[in-house]
Amino acid sequence: MTFTTAVGHADDQGATPGDAEAIAELRVAFAAQRAAVLRDPAPGVEQRRRNLGTLVEVISAYRQRIQQALAADFAVHPARFADLVEVLGVAGRAAFAAQHLEEWMTPESRLSEPGLLGTARVEMAYQPKGVIGLISPWNFPFDLSLGPLADMLAAGNRVVIKPSEYTPACSALLREMIAEAFDPAQVTVVTGGLELARAFPTLPWDHLLYTGNPEVGRLVALAAAENLVPTTLELGGKCPAIVHEDSVSPETVAQIVGAKLVKNGQMCISVDYCLVPRDYMARFADLVVTHLRERVPGFAASPDCTGIITERHLNRLVGLVEEAKTRGVDVVRADETAPDTVTRRMPLTLVIDPPDDLALMREEIFGPILPVKPYDRIEDAVSYVNEGERPLGLYVFAQDPDVADRVLATTVSGGACVNTCAVQGAVPGLGFGGIGHSGHGRHHGIDGFREFSNPRGVVRRGRGDLIDVMFPPYGDLLDTVVASALGSADARDTE
Repeated sequence: MTFTTAVGHADDQGATPGDAEAIAELRVAFAAQRAAVLRDPAPGVEQRRRNLGTLVEVISAYRQRIQQALAADFAVHPARFADLVEVLGVAGRAAFAAQHLEEWMTPESRLSEPGLLGTARVEMAYQPKGVIGLISPWNFPFDLSLGPLADMLAAGNRVVIKPSEYTPACSALLREMIAEAFDPAQVTVVTGGLELARAFPTLPWDHLLYTGNPEVGRLVALAAAENLVPTTLELGGKCPAIVHEDSVSPETVAQIVGAKLVKNGQMCISVDYCLVPRDYMARFADLVVTHLRERVPGFAASPDCTGIITERHLNRLVGLVEEAKTRGVDVVRADETAPDTVTRRMPLTLVIDPPDDLALMREEIFGPILPVKPYDRIEDAVSYVNEGERPLGLYVFAQDPDVADRVLATTVSGGACVNTCAVQGAVPGLGFGGIGHSGHGRHHGIDGFREFSNPRGVVRRGRGDLIDVMFPPYGDLLDTVVASALGSADARDTE
């Protein structure tokens, strides 16, 4: 698969003749930051706190314009949710990092061997990696660019951000915000089309973060590998919700549907499909319909319903539902509102027991479609999940804690929740990331600080050591050390 086919056609990506200029700008920015690292390789705690404070100030000052940019790119976007995630979420991460920064930066003492090293001090010290490249996605344009930026700044790095071409208004605003708040030798934003996207991961970054889909993630990792650049990949996938028979309830449905309606399903840790006991399938579907009609009536036409990012994405989602209908699969809607091509909104659709060869069961849905599959035993649900790729998030609903623990113990995912969904991505102090097909690496909190730091093992020699026994010429002293640890050669030969 080529980079072009993986990310879409060039016109979908917004590739422009100006990419040559953007690539030149990228290289200048990279060189400037690399030079700045050589001048100041290890910013102190106060400088890092000032950078984090600047991030809090700028994201707060641009609150209303962030709302407007999101509405421009998504056609409809709830302003209150923009405040919660794109503004407060970023500010919260930066403030949390600033609060704990001194503790995180303190070298960690590690155990040594006094018999060999005497009074030596052994520690792990976390130093900045240097210049980091950050490729952010379109679904949360500010949270998934400036949120990880907080971790990178806390770790003392310099950062170049490349936002998504799908959100031109948000990308332009992000560029303006960062240019106002930071010296470009500290943080800068580059914008462009497909050629810039191709060029970005080929630079010799000290670390590279990509958030997006697995197909492009694979290509980004391959490009980075040419320079042996370490990567953090956050790639999403098909996140399941396993519902135990003791939890087919309005409370469970409220959590699942609520998470699915966030961003109208355009969230990498949204519930992609549900596994429900076979005898409770009808009840589960009825509870979903009741919840939608009573709690969020007319949701698809409301200002709380985010528009699908592009017409092409909307057409893809409509096609997934039409394929299911064509195959005779039961499709359930509480709201019969047709998809709106102007605002790009569509209602939540349940697809009941779809066959696994349908596209909606093979692809990450990333929209308001919720397949519901039956299972007979909880072990069958676990096996179904384990037969697929390891998901970014896994959600288990069970009142019996032993059942929940058993599901967690027998599955593997990037993160997980019990009796709720997607909350693992909203906790500043909880490392967030994937495994296998859903990515690797972690950001948020101390895990993000360490992800974007170089953990350097340091030994400070003291007194009373036997270090010299490691150096030639080898003789009686080394024999004595080995014999004291392993026993004499004669003793070994006798055994």
